[in-house]
Amino acid sequence: MKNHWLHFFSGSVKAVITGKGTERFVNECVRQGIVVWDVKKPGTHSLSFSMYLKDIKKIRRVVRKNDCKLRFIGKKGLPFLIQKAIHNSGFLIGAISFFIIVTILSNMVWGIEVKGAKPETEHRIIQELKKLGVERGKLQFFIEDNESLQRHLEDAINDITWIGVELNGTTYHFEVVEKNQPEPPEQYSPRNLVANKKAIIKKLIVEEGKPVVAENDFVKKGDLLVSGKIGKEGNEVYVPARGKIFGETWYKSEVTVDITTKFEVLTGNNKIKHFLSLGNLRIPIWGFGKIEYKDYQTELDKRHIKFFNWELPVAYAKETIRESEKITRTYKTNEAIEVAKEIGRNKLEQQLDSDAEIKEEKVLRQTINNGKVKLEIKYNVIENIVTTIPLVQGD
Repeated sequence: MKNHWLHFFSGSVKAVITGKGTERFVNECVRQGIVVWDVKKPGTHSLSFSMYLKDIKKIRRVVRKNDCKLRFIGKKGLPFLIQKAIHNSGFLIGAISFFIIVTILSNMVWGIEVKGAKPETEHRIIQELKKLGVERGKLQFFIEDNESLQRHLEDAINDITWIGVELNGTTYHFEVVEKNQPEPPEQYSPRNLVANKKAIIKKLIVEEGKPVVAENDFVKKGDLLVSGKIGKEGNEVYVPARGKIFGETWYKSEVTVDITTKFEVLTGNNKIKHFLSLGNLRIPIWGFGKIEYKDYQTELDKRHIKFFNWELPVAYAKETIRESEKITRTYKTNEAIEVAKEIGRNKLEQQLDSDAEIKEEKVLRQTINNGKVKLEIKYNVIENIVTTIPLVQGD
């Protein structure tokens, strides 16, 4: 196997020697340090053999000393392959250029399709995409990922509720869901308004129906607030009761805050590396060097290179190294209490409707144990306590 590779890389030729004294010729080659192998005798006064390309000059001197003739009948090995490649360099360069051009074209954006949007909304989407570098003829490697494009478009265009982004081959597909226009008022069937929880009535806004409670009344869950049956006895009319009844309700919440907290934050410094990835092998392109950050977070954006619609095992990757630092935050007791109050209030506000209001909050219990502050808080809330039940004639 070793000799095989040596023959290949050095290059070898096959020759035929004819004339008298062919055996002496072979012996002289050995004395001159010329390696020959595969020696055969095809005729009475001829020998065929193989030899290294580098020994051709030496063997010519041996031929002159002997009464024989030498001719070459074959050649093989790397030097001849290189010579042949140089001779056919036009074809080789053309093939490489074709591969490079097709690969570049396969990784460009050649189509942008927007579905589900009105013409004016589609125009605004196209304009925003141009700002982000998403247009025909742009390389996909330098465009943000699909999630970033989706987030940017949803933030920039108020007329859309949701937009889906998909890259299929060389075409971006955008599926748009626009915000619906206000629908006409819904037609309700006769119904009553009842309380959905315990409360003290604070405000009544009745659009239709007969109120059966007044301000400062205490009601329980299921109590009738507004009746859908109006008119004098014997001449009642059934209507869909509508309105808002605001009552004072009560909530309790338990909140725990660590007095000392350790967390990691980004400093804003970062370093970007570009490389080609082939399996676990990384071929650096730009930005490589020693990372000087003590603590850091790594974000990798990897995109496979495509040839037509096939993904090649080669990928372009951008690695962003963001410097971070570990911080220890320590609250004083009164600061921890205020933070706990704010957390509790924010958590409750997320549960309430937009027209609800926290009227009062009161700390019922406060404990400090094992480096934690724990609060039990009571909230008084003004909110709409209405729910509806159907009203059937005869009720």
